[in-house]
Amino acid sequence: MMVTRERLEEVEAQTLAPYAKKSRDSRGRVYPDHEPGYRTAFQRDRDRILHTTAFRRLEYKTQVFVNYEGDYYRTRLTHTLEVAQIGRTIARALGANEDLTEAICLVHDLGHPPFGHAGERALQTLMADHGGFDHNHQALRIVDVLEQRYPDFPGLNLTWEVREGIVKHETEYDVSSAEGFEPEKRGLLEAQIPNAADEIAYNAHDLDDGLRAGLFTPDALEGLQLWRDLKASIGWDGRDFDELVRHRLIRRLIGIEVTDLITTTGRALAESGVASPDDVQALPHNLIGHSPELAAKNAELKAFLYQHMYRHYRLMRMQIKAERFIADLFHAYTSEPAQLPANVQARLAHDDLYRVVCDYIAGMTDRFALEEWQKLFDPFVRA
Repeated sequence: MMVTRERLEEVEAQTLAPYAKKSRDSRGRVYPDHEPGYRTAFQRDRDRILHTTAFRRLEYKTQVFVNYEGDYYRTRLTHTLEVAQIGRTIARALGANEDLTEAICLVHDLGHPPFGHAGERALQTLMADHGGFDHNHQALRIVDVLEQRYPDFPGLNLTWEVREGIVKHETEYDVSSAEGFEPEKRGLLEAQIPNAADEIAYNAHDLDDGLRAGLFTPDALEGLQLWRDLKASIGWDGRDFDELVRHRLIRRLIGIEVTDLITTTGRALAESGVASPDDVQALPHNLIGHSPELAAKNAELKAFLYQHMYRHYRLMRMQIKAERFIADLFHAYTSEPAQLPANVQARLAHDDLYRVVCDYIAGMTDRFALEEWQKLFDPFVRA
């Protein structure tokens, strides 16, 4: 038996919550585009995102540790996959659209430049007088313009809902303008879920990677209530810390975070009385969130990670070097565009020089950026 798109859409209508966005109710795509016979619109968006060059490059883009630090640490790709897994779990439990949630999770970091937030800060400074830089808007630019895969339209021609989810992605560290996508409205629940899944994922895996890298010890975490809760929940007495104990603690942390988020958000959904996706977007606040108790504990954890990990001298040295690499590349290309590859130079006929250079650098992996720097500045490396 073949399950058709129409049947999948009917299953959504019968099984998803009233406030969930059904794929057959999508506001559609910018360009005329036939829909396949056995995938919904949001499933197709997910698949188009997965097959992009930009998605594959995430494997060699920094999450916290630069790729050459070791094979164990998270990359931007593994982070994205963890966000998608957590996002689907939350969406399923809340009766939201899993496929739309997954698509937004998979695309949410597509616009990150090499070297993580250090690379983004560098491009923000360099592009301050040339239209600015924001990784959410860069992700939208990638799927709308830069990925050239179809003869009839630029970009991927994704649905309105996925594109809106990109620009309305927000965490404590990411808040972007949603101009052009009804900024007076909140994101759909399926757009709010990736925001929370993102924070759960990076708090958990940064704690994991920080312990693994020896940036801090388990004893240093004793002042955190959340850490003490984790120890108690798995019955660990604080002695004989090894890899298995670390895995158990991180797994338990994700479980606590996800369970609290689902319970708290489920209560908020019931109390709000929302009966449609439009109701969700009309609220003056997001519905997704943790309980006040866990939110306070998470704030303690974030403060600890900021001080003992993100500001650790090893990471700071890497970040400063990364900002210098990015600035050197930017100034070299803008001062003499003939140093750009021919296919990149071709874009100068219809795009601003600074934006073309910004797009080129933002699309680089860590490794490629370092190789380009060597080719431009090391006289003993062939161009």
